[in-house]
Amino acid sequence: MSKVQRPVVIAGAGPVGMTAAADLVRQGIPVTVLEKSAALSAESRASTFHPPTLDLLDDLGFAKPLIAQGLKAPQVQYGSTVDGELGTFDFSAISDLTRHPYRLQAEQFKLTRIILEALKDNPLFDIRFNSEVASLAQDANGVAVTTGAGDTLQCDWLIGADGANSVVRRHQDIPFDGFTWAERFLVVTTSADIAAVRPGVTSVSYWADPQRWHFLLRIIGAWRVMLPVPAEMSDDAARAPEYARESLASVLPAGVAAPIEHITLYRVHQRVATRFREGRTFLAGDAAHINNPLGGMGMNGGLHDALNLTARLGRVIHGKDGEDTLDGYDRQRRAVTMEAIQTGTIRNKKNLEARTPEDREAFRSEIRKAVADREKTREFLRRISMIDSLQRAAAL
Repeated sequence: MSKVQRPVVIAGAGPVGMTAAADLVRQGIPVTVLEKSAALSAESRASTFHPPTLDLLDDLGFAKPLIAQGLKAPQVQYGSTVDGELGTFDFSAISDLTRHPYRLQAEQFKLTRIILEALKDNPLFDIRFNSEVASLAQDANGVAVTTGAGDTLQCDWLIGADGANSVVRRHQDIPFDGFTWAERFLVVTTSADIAAVRPGVTSVSYWADPQRWHFLLRIIGAWRVMLPVPAEMSDDAARAPEYARESLASVLPAGVAAPIEHITLYRVHQRVATRFREGRTFLAGDAAHINNPLGGMGMNGGLHDALNLTARLGRVIHGKDGEDTLDGYDRQRRAVTMEAIQTGTIRNKKNLEARTPEDREAFRSEIRKAVADREKTREFLRRISMIDSLQRAAAL
């Protein structure tokens, strides 16, 4: 059993944990990252980076290499299978508010690898694979973290960025309040050229339907198609290639060949930890909050968590601020999680599945009014790009 003393230990080497580590190292603070797997995850999972998130990553030097490996999506489209296209928004309308007026479609594993490559030879950075947090104990002076490998790390501060099943959260009995949707989400990745067979579709395209909505997302070399799966269908049936082919056929013109590259089935939750700070430990990203993926707010919100927290920790560790400044992390990030991320993603889902004429008209009217008026367009884009949520957090 080895013992290591570090100012900060981070549980989880996903995009949130690695971004937190990078910002602390940038501030001259030694960091150890504990990752339960044998290597960085290769799962695609989240793939949307919003404009202000790219601005923040640019400040760390990671936006340029990430953009080189992704696909810029300058427009986002909303439509209805009943009414046709409702409106297409161009992020150039808020180019005065961001250095990156577009969504970037790049799988999250690309970011974690970019960060690891940048940090791997830095003496302030230490990453340990096959090292899941097994237990922790804290007092007024620090935190003792024990891994499944039997190592004990003493640290001043612990960041739990270890996902929805966070050991850091569970070991401190922090409730994860919320609910699970009855439907699951099916994501089918296809190499079919959807833009060629659905003229006018943009790289990010949401389509409402009272029976079965769908969402189209273009990434490099492929498209992802997301649809809801009925609650009564079994997981095995929902993952079957035959069902994936039927699902693609429901959103593409008849006879279009759509080779299937990948099938993913998600159980979808809306949950938020009752607190993001417990003494010398913190929760960030999925460990603190999870939501449905409509709007691409989960990972982005987690990255915003990470950089809000590390900015505060850096000032405390360097003696520039007292420890009470850390209370602002919970106050700011939990508030915008509830107000913007949870409310926004639930609204997105309900808009797409609106079944009553009144609900469909409300969604149709919202989009058309936003398209028709420049200030409403800017207001809409500020909200969906998460510029508003960052400004809201800063104001709390």
